[in-house]
Amino acid sequence: MMKTKIWLSALGLALLYACSSTPKPTVAPEVTVVKKELTPELAEGKNLYEGSCGQCHQLYKPNSYNAEAWKPIVARMQKKAHLSDEQGMKIYNYLTSGAE
Repeated sequence: MMKTKIWLSALGLALLYACSSTPKPTVAPEVTVVKKELTPELAEGKNLYEGSCGQCHQLYKPNSYNAEAWKPIVARMQKKAHLSDEQGMKIYNYLTSGAE
C-alpha cells in the first residue's frame, strides 16, 4: 500500500513536470535608432559647442541631459563663454535635437 502511494506520487510529480510549461528564450525586440541629420544650423551649434564649451571643460554628450535640464546649463555657460543669445540658442538647439 505504501509503495503504491509513493509510486503514484512519483508518477503524479513526473506528469506535472512533463506538462509544465518551460520558459521559452526571449528575444529582445529590435530597436531602430533614428539619427537626425545635422542641418547647417545644427552643425553650427555643434561647432560652437565643441569650440566654445570644449575650450574650458570636457564636453557632455547631448543625450546626457533632457531639454529642460539643458536650459539652465546653456544659459549659465553662455554668459561665462561670452556668447550671444543667438549662439546660445544654436548650441541649445543642437544639444536637444537628437542629432549627432
